[in-house]
Amino acid sequence: MSEKTLTRMDLSEAVFREVGLSRNESAALVESVIQYMSDALVEGEQVKISSFGTFSVRAKSERLGRNPKTGEEVPISPRRVLSFRPSHLMKERVSRGNLRNKA
Repeated sequence: MSEKTLTRMDLSEAVFREVGLSRNESAALVESVIQYMSDALVEGEQVKISSFGTFSVRAKSERLGRNPKTGEEVPISPRRVLSFRPSHLMKERVSRGNLRNKA
């Protein structure tokens, strides 16, 4: 498996090449989209990108956890967590890609 990470810079470079905006405009567009998605998630909205997946925020209630070293029970405070559910199409693409790399 590749150790490469897709970064904001990679995304803005792709927008620059594919759309033809300047590098600065491309970077600003990527930042704007990420900010718009983040704001929606903070407000509790789902972010659904067709053929890619759905981002959502879930509220986890307080619960008891256990320290694995000592076995001591420790309360875990309530919090909001970000979750991502890939679309079926994305799952298939990733699966096919994995098969191609092993062959």
